[in-house]
Amino acid sequence: MSSALTDLFPHPIVQAPMAGGPSVPRLAAAVCDAGGLGFLAAGYKTADGMYQEIKQLRSLTGRPFGVNVFMPQPEHGESGAVDLYAQQLAGEAAWYETELGDPECGSRDDGYDAKLAVLLEDPVPVVSFHFGVPTREVVDALHRVGTYTLVTATTVEEARAVQQAGADAVVAQGVEAGGHQGTHRDLPENDGAGIGVLSLVAQLREAVHLPIIAAGGIMRGSQIAAVLAAGASAAQLGTAFLATPESGAHDLHKQALTDPLHPHTELTRAFSGRPARGLVNRFLREHGPYAPAAYPEVHHLTSPLRRAAAKAGDPQGMALWAGQGHRMARALPAGQLVEVLAAELEEARAASADRRPAGGGAR
Repeated sequence: MSSALTDLFPHPIVQAPMAGGPSVPRLAAAVCDAGGLGFLAAGYKTADGMYQEIKQLRSLTGRPFGVNVFMPQPEHGESGAVDLYAQQLAGEAAWYETELGDPECGSRDDGYDAKLAVLLEDPVPVVSFHFGVPTREVVDALHRVGTYTLVTATTVEEARAVQQAGADAVVAQGVEAGGHQGTHRDLPENDGAGIGVLSLVAQLREAVHLPIIAAGGIMRGSQIAAVLAAGASAAQLGTAFLATPESGAHDLHKQALTDPLHPHTELTRAFSGRPARGLVNRFLREHGPYAPAAYPEVHHLTSPLRRAAAKAGDPQGMALWAGQGHRMARALPAGQLVEVLAAELEEARAASADRRPAGGGAR
């Protein structure tokens, strides 16, 4: 990775932008002040809501930070499937004494143009993109105002598209990652075909010339050392920061990460209509097999159910996004967690150096 970009964060640790509440300004500020790169998540927010969080973050830290933006989504023609899914969820609405959301209540672009206008008018150090690739014109415009650009990729083909767009780095999201997979095209036939982060980093290392930020199931400094050894320049961690006091995640969500009642995760379309990894609960088990590939319609449809479940204190009806390493979550303050991860990374590097044969390697 270019030294200009890595100079923004002394430790090769990026706090993943987690849309829907966890990535609040106080979390990003704590990560930045500890030497990592903190991120705000603009997804599901208005352009003004994003701007207000940027202002708040700037009041909390003078360190560089990032903002993540969702790419606009294409039409999918699944209205009949969404209506059928709504019928299936009628019992959930009755149980939680609420109404289902309107699948068409929001735009498909998540306010993309308005958010870009804000980010060009009042630039931030880093902007990352999820669910697709911005145009070369957008990337160039951000570069002209001094903003570095990152784009998520889950395959070699997607990484090549990121490179073609002129981005500064690619976020290699392995299938282990919690929350939504950042696939550029949501193709149901590819469900379950995700690539693990170590394999993905190795493949991208040979396929593109971009710096790589590895993401997916990373919870310890030794895992950061592993992805760096595989060719990444930094590691992006989401679930690891979900349990911190500064995280805006619901307390039930934080508690569920290490609760024996939630021993594993699965990729599901149950809550949003797009593949996302979460802790297996009742809602996921009962509705995941029938959820259509219809994002963001399903997201809008289930939003009132998820809010009602949280209000009722029922994690079985919530979207408990988490990566495969969730049982290793540590409820440390975010700044302390960065310091612990950095110390573990150095320890892993030292141990690797001690095991290295004298004279430069095996013969």
